Amino acid sequence: MTTLVIADHDNASLKGATLNTVAAALKIEGEVHVLVAGFDAAAPAQAAAAIPGVGKVLHADAASFQHGLAEAIAAQVLAVVGAAKAVDGAYTHVLFAATASGKNIAPRVAACLDVAQISEITRVLSADTFERPIYAGNAIATVQCADAVKVITVRATGFDPVAAEGGLAVIEAIASVVDTGVSSFVGSEIARNDRPELTAAKVIVSGGRALGSVEKFNEVLMPLADKLGAALGASRAAVDAGYAPNDWQVGQTGKIVAPQLYVAVGISGAIQHLAGMKDSKVIVAINKDGEAPIFSVADYGLEADLFIAVPELVSAL
Repeated sequence: MTTLVIADHDNASLKGATLNTVAAALKIEGEVHVLVAGFDAAAPAQAAAAIPGVGKVLHADAASFQHGLAEAIAAQVLAVVGAAKAVDGAYTHVLFAATASGKNIAPRVAACLDVAQISEITRVLSADTFERPIYAGNAIATVQCADAVKVITVRATGFDPVAAEGGLAVIEAIASVVDTGVSSFVGSEIARNDRPELTAAKVIVSGGRALGSVEKFNEVLMPLADKLGAALGASRAAVDAGYAPNDWQVGQTGKIVAPQLYVAVGISGAIQHLAGMKDSKVIVAINKDGEAPIFSVADYGLEADLFIAVPELVSAL
């Protein structure tokens, strides 16, 4: 058996979720190969080759891959899987990180291969059996798949990342598929942030609707985040109220995070929010409502007025 991991990258460097995806792949019996499809993406290919446990890196370089369009990347994945099958070296598993990119490409690959997609696995039990959360993480489903090729997305928080250095995989340049022109890149609006990226941050400070306004959100939380070197997050209620931008949302309909420290300020702990952060190593909750659900998952809870407690905490730090 051989597993193909589709690297998540920005043409300049690998994204951290790729290391978690390789960790999942290594729990499946057999070799692990990594496909890096990009434009002038030699650096991510070299980084993938340095990952311990990776046997081979397939590097496809073309202008059509520059912006990670799902149609182009999916066509390349299918070409690689088809070529391997033709020479009796079939890939039995194709793994994607459960990121925006992976979730965009994986369904296309699964549909073209006429197989079921297994979404957001958090544990590998055997080569054909996996665990994945359902009902906002309140239950864990054990899924067994008999398809010849298993197309899987990996929830990064379910697997500790492998080391980024120490491997010596060979890099093989492969032919790029011809761009069909099905889609084209028009433009992007990227939010610039000097803080750590939310899904990769070791410390996250999140705020909820109790903060009351965007001004109070920034006034109360930013000094604490600055002290801790933390990324800023928000509950869905805070985002819907306009206190924080969409890309700060943590939860089932936002980003799934598992930092070393998660500080929840004025967040009640709705089930969809807990689904996105309850795997954090240490959870600290500050809320004046002692019955708030967030306290059920918190390692440390402070029942207090956040407008008094947070500034005092910042002063103490």
